[in-house]
Amino acid sequence: MAQNLTKLHSELRKFQKDELKKTETRITTPGGQIYTENKDAAGRLTTTMTNHGRWGFVGDLRADLQVGEIRRGLVLGSQDVAQSLETLNKHNVTHILNVATGVENLYPEQFTYKSIKLYDLPDSKIVDTFDEAFAFIEEGRSSGCVLVHCNAGISRAASIVIGYLMKTEGMSFSDSFWYVKGKRPVVHPNCGFVDQLRDYEIFLRQT
Repeated sequence: MAQNLTKLHSELRKFQKDELKKTETRITTPGGQIYTENKDAAGRLTTTMTNHGRWGFVGDLRADLQVGEIRRGLVLGSQDVAQSLETLNKHNVTHILNVATGVENLYPEQFTYKSIKLYDLPDSKIVDTFDEAFAFIEEGRSSGCVLVHCNAGISRAASIVIGYLMKTEGMSFSDSFWYVKGKRPVVHPNCGFVDQLRDYEIFLRQT
């Protein structure tokens, strides 16, 4: 054992960092950009974009037609639901609240639309859209059924529906979140939206 440790110490003393083989590190972002990191002759880290790419992940191209039936006259889903005439008719949708980005309202002659452009970013002020969104939902429910959708039906649209139940039914954030998630299991608002919804709960209690 002692002999092995002596040999190891001897090898470590001979080690020279400059003799290490130079390597490159490739980083792929979620947006598909590929960067190469290495060090220059002075030992400084350099980063170079080598490919713009399309995606930094394998996209799931299957249509998500799962509809969360939240209340009478209120359903939640993805952009795929909003673009499937068969699914819309199956759920008797008459009004569509579109809070996605880059998703066209395909059937303006058949449905009443409301578009609110909202990015799925933690610092997006989703609470600032609540009054406008809730008024449209109330209007649509009075005479038909409202679909609330974003791109994936996971964060933005879900947060709108969670906030709506909090506002109109006095539910806590936790109760509303778990109820909506029970109707559409993929629901997962981003951390910034969660914080805003918790603050919204405090605001509602004080008013």
